[in-house]
Amino acid sequence: MKKIFFILLMIFTLTGCGKNSDDGKLKIVTSFYPMYIDAVNIAGNIDGIEVINLTKPQTGCLHDYQLTTEDMKTLETADIFIVNGLGMENFLEKVTSSRKDLKIIDASESDKIFTLKDGDEINPHVWMSVTYSMHQVKAITSQLCIADPEHADAYKKNAMAYLDKLSTLRDEMHLALDNLPNKDIVTFHEAFPYFAAEFKLEIAGVIEREPGTEPTPQELSDTIKLVNNLPVKVLFTEPQYSPKAAETIARETGAKIFVLDPVTTGESTPQNSDAYINAMKKNAATLVEALK
Repeated sequence: MKKIFFILLMIFTLTGCGKNSDDGKLKIVTSFYPMYIDAVNIAGNIDGIEVINLTKPQTGCLHDYQLTTEDMKTLETADIFIVNGLGMENFLEKVTSSRKDLKIIDASESDKIFTLKDGDEINPHVWMSVTYSMHQVKAITSQLCIADPEHADAYKKNAMAYLDKLSTLRDEMHLALDNLPNKDIVTFHEAFPYFAAEFKLEIAGVIEREPGTEPTPQELSDTIKLVNNLPVKVLFTEPQYSPKAAETIARETGAKIFVLDPVTTGESTPQNSDAYINAMKKNAATLVEALK
């Protein structure tokens, strides 16, 4: 009897994740919007799998996000939790301490992602490089195949289709941006270094070092001087945050304000599976208009 029980236990263990949800579906939860877009492209159309985004549309980059009671309830029935990693999810320790059995997939677990730093801290906004976004898709897919081998073939097929789209996007963006006559940009916060590195742009300044915290008078003065010395006076805000500081700088310098989207928020529905691609295309068009 003990031998039979041991065999059954081994079979259950080797078949991958058990299903915690009441409806019997494998429940994949993502930490925030970029991870949701990746996951829904890899797994969203597979029968028996549900993909849910944890954080709400108004959330920015998760730097100071605090888990709610509703979030914890969502994670209670999750089988897999996909995160960006690199310190983006400051709440991750709370999740792992309360759900020790939860499978965590780190999208940045790739030896092809080379991180940049903001001061002493790693900049976690790697998805803003299309190339690194592709590496994240590959990392998620490989870890999903291990966690849920039953659907491995479907994961791989979906990932290849999405990677083809991302490759085309990257080519189109390089064609649009690589030879712009002006390269200096002043961004809202430190969300764009990977984007700038990939598309040969130079981040001349940042309006708010800490998103949601207005710059000090000295920082504001320094940015105004910087913008006045640029050949093309443009500022880039983000749709997730107030443009107040940028508007102050614009009044003092005559700079034009444009919007660049770090793709951290949006509608979490399978119908929006191309949201990252569409947002990045719009970012490219905005930069062409601003820097031509």
